[in-house]
Amino acid sequence: MTGLGKYSFGTGDRFGKEGVAQLKALLQARENGVEVTPVWNKSHREHETVNSKPHLVREEADAAVKSLDYSGKYFVDADHINLDIVDEYLAVSNFFTIDVADYIGKGAAEKEKDEFLKFIAKFKQKVSIPGIFAEFKISGAELNQILDTFLFAAKKASEVYRYIKENKPEEFVVEVSMDEVENPQTPEELFFVLATFAFYEIPVNTIAPKFTGRFNKGIDYEGDLEKFAKEFEEDLLVLDFAKKEFGLPEDLKLSIHSGSDKFSIYPIMNRLIKKHGAGLHVKTAGTTWLEEINVIAESGEDGFEFALSIYKEALDRFDELTSPYPDVLDIDKSKIPEVSDLQTAGREKMAKMLRHNQKEKAFNPHFRQLMHCAYKLAAEKEEIFFKLLKKYRQQTEEAVTQNLYEKHLKKNFE
Repeated sequence: MTGLGKYSFGTGDRFGKEGVAQLKALLQARENGVEVTPVWNKSHREHETVNSKPHLVREEADAAVKSLDYSGKYFVDADHINLDIVDEYLAVSNFFTIDVADYIGKGAAEKEKDEFLKFIAKFKQKVSIPGIFAEFKISGAELNQILDTFLFAAKKASEVYRYIKENKPEEFVVEVSMDEVENPQTPEELFFVLATFAFYEIPVNTIAPKFTGRFNKGIDYEGDLEKFAKEFEEDLLVLDFAKKEFGLPEDLKLSIHSGSDKFSIYPIMNRLIKKHGAGLHVKTAGTTWLEEINVIAESGEDGFEFALSIYKEALDRFDELTSPYPDVLDIDKSKIPEVSDLQTAGREKMAKMLRHNQKEKAFNPHFRQLMHCAYKLAAEKEEIFFKLLKKYRQQTEEAVTQNLYEKHLKKNFE
């Protein structure tokens, strides 16, 4: 057991300034009877975007823990890593999210497929999982397609895992991510994916599958909630069965890469993890950056002007900022405001447009998605941005803590 705990939460922090505020939210959950393990996650892409280094995440986490006299396990997640970039994370991370998206669908060697088929011989034609009423019947062609889709990806994940294990004697959490792909995995596919992890002896602790619906950046889930609930529950049942069948780690649980603020599915997940006694890991990142820029925008004229300058440049560099996220953005350019309209509306109206309050008529999800991507521009104006964060420290910290606790932790776990 890694000590990750039943419930854990990824407190991504693009600029590394909100560790204390984030940990306060988790301590608030503890005070209300729910233990949620903090995990500071940051991807290689984020590091490159804001020109930071992995050791800074470790320093932020350690400083927050010391500042608040936190007792309990906590983790630093090297998010979305592969063999090419893992080295610089080894000394400072104790949670590794292995991203296999680039290897899904690449085909597998016939010899490896034959060996795997022997490994799962009793499931070659059908799979019956307790709690899932429909028996999975798998034809030879369907199983071969599943192997061509996922077996090579699992092999690459095993190579990364073994490299980490050989170079890091301390215990660490292993996550495998396959959410950044075009198509969601079916429960049948997830079962065989877990079988491939067992076949390659990857002691996976969390897995991030892709679900149906859209997980657009910074806004709520868009999709069929009943279908999501069915998929999520079936995945919980698949994990429970696979743990017992293949000897995978007892603490194996689902990881949801939320893209921030998927408020409509949080109660569904909360209900189902309690129904089945299951664990859950939820990752966030951009939601904290959006709280920072929102507080700055509404707290003073200097912050308002800075936020306007970020937005103006975001419009000018729209394609550059949005192109890395083709599957998780849905921005209608005809519905985002003109800079002049924001100037006229003022800072309070801008904050209402940006803050994720779906009951607020002024809330603009298209504007919010673009600002979610615009953190790169704040990094380019780091000196000004950090001065404003320092000036409005109290307001920012309160907003970050309240956002994570009230909108995320409470809805997911309490």
